[in-house]
Amino acid sequence: MIAKADIPPNLSGYPPASVSPWLDTGSNAWMLTAATLVGLQSVPGLMLLYGGMTKRKYAINTMMMVLYAFAIVLVIWVLAGYMFAFGPPSVRIGSFYILGTPIPALTSNVITSQASVPAAQQYPNIAMSTLMFFQFVFAAITPALMVGALIERMNFKAWMLFVPLWSLLVYSPIAFWLWGGGWLAQLGVVDFSGGYVIHVDAGIAAFVAAAMVGERLVEERRLQPHNLTQVAAGLGLVWLGWNGFNGGDPYGSTIDAAIAVINTNLATAVVVVTWMILDMAYFNKPTFTGAVSGAVAGLVGITPAAGYVNGIGAIIIGAVSSATAWYSLNMLQFRSSFTKHIDDALGVFSDHAVPGIVGGILTGVFADPNITKYVDPGLRGALYGNPYQVILQLLGVIVVIAYDVLMTYLILKLISKITPLKASIEALRIGDREMHGEVAYDEFAFATQGDAERAAAGIVVSVISTTNNMTNTRKE
Repeated sequence: MIAKADIPPNLSGYPPASVSPWLDTGSNAWMLTAATLVGLQSVPGLMLLYGGMTKRKYAINTMMMVLYAFAIVLVIWVLAGYMFAFGPPSVRIGSFYILGTPIPALTSNVITSQASVPAAQQYPNIAMSTLMFFQFVFAAITPALMVGALIERMNFKAWMLFVPLWSLLVYSPIAFWLWGGGWLAQLGVVDFSGGYVIHVDAGIAAFVAAAMVGERLVEERRLQPHNLTQVAAGLGLVWLGWNGFNGGDPYGSTIDAAIAVINTNLATAVVVVTWMILDMAYFNKPTFTGAVSGAVAGLVGITPAAGYVNGIGAIIIGAVSSATAWYSLNMLQFRSSFTKHIDDALGVFSDHAVPGIVGGILTGVFADPNITKYVDPGLRGALYGNPYQVILQLLGVIVVIAYDVLMTYLILKLISKITPLKASIEALRIGDREMHGEVAYDEFAFATQGDAERAAAGIVVSVISTTNNMTNTRKE
């Protein structure tokens, strides 16, 4: 007779050794799925979206900027960034936690342990390695979003220096203040899934970087998307990937995760429709590129509130985010004497910073205690008797903007002493062939504009010749 001790664990009816008593396998599985969805927003989501929105001669450069950001942030994240944002506090002022501890998170005792955010006193029933990966994809997409403001002219070497420095010195501290139990969270400022930490952070930094890098070539400053079908594919990955973006922030497979997902999609749908109506009212026709901007603005606007508000709040936040982002993009950013010379190519400031600010402040209005009880008991907005929350949300956005502007400026100023922030005119005139030694489309793989024009003329002649031959054949 076989003794029970001789039966392999996977046949004995007992959980395998890798499933610890504290691990909720359903929540852990959802969090790994959510993290993968968010990762797909960057690679290939933003690569496709931004790569299609740029001119075809810059398609490789644009996608390379996103790809590099995704890769280098992971390296920085595990070496120092994660613990800087979510580890134990290293700097305190009184009872307030100011900075985390920038140490590696690579050892077996860390990655096999139960997830924890010590300063925030959170201990989710998922693995630490799961939480690290989930938070990494947020850290990676933040600088990747800035690419939209810097396309078609930033020196790739400068970008390679900028991303790791910015991620460690700007993103991680702000994440600690709001998500890692730092001083803003201690005061009561809330940001459900990154309206401040990611989108205001990225939008403001992109605006500062666009000003410091300088404008595109004069003849190229107009936005000329070369592949809107590619943009559509990218938008699909970004939109549906946002289910993981907002649905993963309760750190488990919870009621609030489901609430966040439905609010995210509802608000975004409202924004897309609102944006189209505004385009039709002012420009007589809706555009696909406008609808894409609207969808992104909607996703951003609901992000700080997704798991805190009910469906009515989500609709209102979506509508207000849409109107303010649309006005900023179409009536203010590229027309105001103060901002029109800052070449934010894809309007990252209007599409991310503006709805992030609006959504964050409106969170302080619409946070519903019947919803927040599932994730943040005690949180309630002005509509439910706590107007002080609006003041806290305003404080949070002021702090994020001030710190972001200062540090982004200093980092880029330092980099400019090492290498130019802007690519050379020669490189910009040629594009990907000069920048990376390859091109996205072989039929346009020419070294000079003259070659391209001659090739285009040859294509036209070929088409005419083929048409004549077909006509003669029919006559015969």
